[in-house]
Amino acid sequence: MINATSVYGPLFPASSDWLADTYTAIQNSKTSGGLLGMLDNARGNDGSLKSFVQSSTSAANAFALISQNTVSSAGSLYAQMASQRANEADAKKLQEALDAMSASKQMVQPENKLDPFIYFDDGSSIDTNNNILTTKDGKQIDITTGLEVIDTSSIMQLANGAYLDTKNNILTLPDGTRIDIVTGLKLSTTA
Repeated sequence: MINATSVYGPLFPASSDWLADTYTAIQNSKTSGGLLGMLDNARGNDGSLKSFVQSSTSAANAFALISQNTVSSAGSLYAQMASQRANEADAKKLQEALDAMSASKQMVQPENKLDPFIYFDDGSSIDTNNNILTTKDGKQIDITTGLEVIDTSSIMQLANGAYLDTKNNILTLPDGTRIDIVTGLKLSTTA
């Protein structure tokens, strides 16, 4: 035997509030609109002039409310359209102003007033792009910090903290003593 509820489900599912739905449908059927509502309302009138005037007044009030809502909605729609049009015009003017400002900035390019290299009578020079002073003996000094510029590719770090500059053949000891490795002479001591 096949159980009908297992195949088709229960007649009134637990998630459905069928009693409330039925009551609402009955109440809604009492206030029908359209032609059926008009006929139903005519049945309730006593046919007197007073009831005719009351129902006419009620209908006139309903039409007035419809007209008022239409005018109000149209006014609101026109106000929204005008506001949107004004916002679009403002955005367009702002974009045009930004474009004009950007174009004017591109017309005036900043210039480097200095030459890329400045040469001095003693044989030294300054690279103004990299801010490096090169002395006549080839020593390079960073003109912003005052420190000597060392090419790190020519530096060889030693285990005790000393390092060897293979480009200039100078050994710098951990205490700051600098030795020329070709002649073996001390160049300077900075401790």
